[in-house]
Amino acid sequence: MSRRTPRPLVALFTAGYLAPYLLPTVVGRLGDSLHLPPAQAGLIGSALLMSSAAAGFTFAGRVDRVGPRTLARAGLLLAALGYSAAAATSFVPLVVIGAMAGGFGSGTATTVAATGIAGQRDPHRASTLGLLSVSALAGALYLTMPHLGTGHALPFAAIALTALATWPATSGLESGTAQLPTPAGQSRAAGPLPFRRSGLVLAAAMLCWSMAQNSLWGVSSRIGTDQAGLTEITVGAVFAVALGTALVGVLGAGALGSRLGRAAPIGAGTALIACCIVVSARADDLTSFATGEIAWNTLYPVVLSYLIGLAASLDPRGRWAVLVGSAASLGTACGPLTGSVLSQTAGYPAMGTTLAVALLVLALPLTAVALHTSGSPLLRPGTVRRRGGAPAALVAGVTGAPAGAVPQMGAPEQPVVEITVSTPQPAPTQEEFSTAGPRGGSAGLGQSSNANASTSAR
Repeated sequence: MSRRTPRPLVALFTAGYLAPYLLPTVVGRLGDSLHLPPAQAGLIGSALLMSSAAAGFTFAGRVDRVGPRTLARAGLLLAALGYSAAAATSFVPLVVIGAMAGGFGSGTATTVAATGIAGQRDPHRASTLGLLSVSALAGALYLTMPHLGTGHALPFAAIALTALATWPATSGLESGTAQLPTPAGQSRAAGPLPFRRSGLVLAAAMLCWSMAQNSLWGVSSRIGTDQAGLTEITVGAVFAVALGTALVGVLGAGALGSRLGRAAPIGAGTALIACCIVVSARADDLTSFATGEIAWNTLYPVVLSYLIGLAASLDPRGRWAVLVGSAASLGTACGPLTGSVLSQTAGYPAMGTTLAVALLVLALPLTAVALHTSGSPLLRPGTVRRRGGAPAALVAGVTGAPAGAVPQMGAPEQPVVEITVSTPQPAPTQEEFSTAGPRGGSAGLGQSSNANASTSAR
């Protein structure tokens, strides 16, 4: 497989992740244009993300069976139709139905993208390119939509047009149901989920991790206006700068790659995000608010790219990548509601402290999973198996290992052949030897013959 990430996967990733990135403006415009209270507008956004997560749980492990191109096109078509319907009406029930249909289509596109990214040689690089693309598009939309008008139709229409624009890229996907190759060149045969315990821990931690991130994101605008005393224009400018620095963070993650492994960026990055949340939640002026929001938006995509790469590395068929991504979507959907409840009951500073403590606790299992599965590419099904093959695979990665002495990375385990070894005869004793030279008589000839036979036998 080529080291270059296929463009269809990046395009599908962008189309699938755009709705969560635009969620704040979608919810805000729904409340303004449909005259809904914040709680009801937030519930529509949560329903969209819940539907997206449901698509991930539905199609996890079924992409190869249905066909990547077929499933991707069905998801993009459903996203375009659903979001277009939500944009074309002001009747709240139809808006909800359209948003949920579009969310299911977005989740389907994300599922195909996650499955394909898991089959890449470098899942972290692939996810980084996807995050870079969606961050750039979302940032451009945040800057242009305010100048195009108000109303909920604009963000929904933007997501629908992105889905339609992605359609031609699906021609580069597999059209049939044949299994896609793994990085090792082997077929991705069906089988039980590998790393079950680590995958479940990662999915549960990602649900809470995403909930904490979006708890702050859902109330960041109110922190800026209510607590820091900023105008809506100033808050929007801070958000635009923060999305710009997010691109820098994604580029930095791509440049860093796997040089530090996954455990250090995930653990240390989550701890730094916790500090940024505390700063943002306690902001009482422009300086503190901008510092917290910009630093947080710079670190968030960096850690997220490593988490996506970690989930993709657990299973070459992409099932864990899809399941973990769906769990993260559930957390994203619950985030705004959680942030609103915490801020209304305890205040913004207490909310920030609570979220920071939760993230510090979550950093432990996330780091543990990254450490435990750091060698998973060497132990994937279809490559060198754990029993007998793992030591050879580890030796193969040591500098100076002789070529041909150990199996290549990803090579199937060689069969074991039993060889029967005969028992050696006992060594001759000293009495069986005599001195060299002629012997008289028959006895001497016999002794000389025995000596020569014994010597030739040696």
